[in-house]
Amino acid sequence: MTFNNEMGARLWRLAIWVFIGFFIINLVGIIAAVVVDSFGTSWFNSWLPGGFTTSWYSQAWSSFQLGGVLLVTFEVAGAVLLGSALLGVPAAYALARRDFPGKRFVMLIFVLPLIIPPFTYGIPLASVLYKFGLGGTLTGVILANLMPSVPFVIFILVPFIEQIDPRVEAAARVFGAGTGALLRTVMVPLLVPGILAALLLVLVRTIGMFELTFLTAGPGSQTLVVELYYSVFAAGMRANQSIDAMAVIYMATSLICLVIALRFVDPTQIVGRAKRTAH
Repeated sequence: MTFNNEMGARLWRLAIWVFIGFFIINLVGIIAAVVVDSFGTSWFNSWLPGGFTTSWYSQAWSSFQLGGVLLVTFEVAGAVLLGSALLGVPAAYALARRDFPGKRFVMLIFVLPLIIPPFTYGIPLASVLYKFGLGGTLTGVILANLMPSVPFVIFILVPFIEQIDPRVEAAARVFGAGTGALLRTVMVPLLVPGILAALLLVLVRTIGMFELTFLTAGPGSQTLVVELYYSVFAAGMRANQSIDAMAVIYMATSLICLVIALRFVDPTQIVGRAKRTAH
C-alpha cells in the first residue's frame, strides 16, 4: 500500500513537471518565433530565415507612428496610476476602518469590474462616454481604464490597512491630526509597500488592457495594444515581419515597465501581509 502511494505521488509530480515544461517550451517557442521573424528577411520552409535585418523595426516605427502611440500609452498609464492612487487609497481606508449600512453592497459593486468580462460593461460604458462627448478621446480612455483599476487598488490595500494597529491612528488624532493629515502623514507612509504593489498591478493591467481601450479610443488615443490589433486586422497588405516587430516593441515595453516597477516593490509582500493578517 505504501509503495502504491509513493508511486502515485511520484507519477503525480512527474505529470505536473511535464505540464509545466510543456507550457514553458510552447511559450518560449512562440516568443522566439515572433522575435526571429521580426529580424528575418524571408522565412518559409526552413528552421531560420534566409537573412536578418533590422529594417522592419524602422518601417514599423514610421508606418504605424509608434512614437505617438507610445506617448499615448504612457500618458494613459500615468494618468490611470495617479487616478487609481488618489481614488483607491481613501476608498480602501474607508472600507477597512468604517462600518456603515450597505457596506457589503458597496464591496460587491467594487468587485464586479474584476470578475465580469470587460466587454460586458465596456459597451454600455463606451455608449455613456460617447453620449457625453468623451468617447474617442484620451480622457475617455483614462476614465474607462479607471473602472477596473480603482477596485484593484482597493482590494489590495484593504488587508494592508486592516493589519495596521488602530491605536496608531488614535494617537495621531490625539495630537490633532484630521482625516486628511492622518492619511498623508501616518497611513500613506505605512502603506507604501501596499500602494506600490497595487500600482504595479495597475500598470501591467493598463498597458495590456485591450477591451476597454478598444471600445473607447479614437484615432489619436489608441494605446500600443489597440494599435497592434488594428495593424493585424486592418485592410491592406502588411508584411508579417513589420507586425512582429511591433509585437516585439509591445513586449519589450511591457517588460521594461515591469522590471522598473519591480525595482521598487516586491509582489510577494501582498501574500506576506495577507498571511500575517489571517494569523
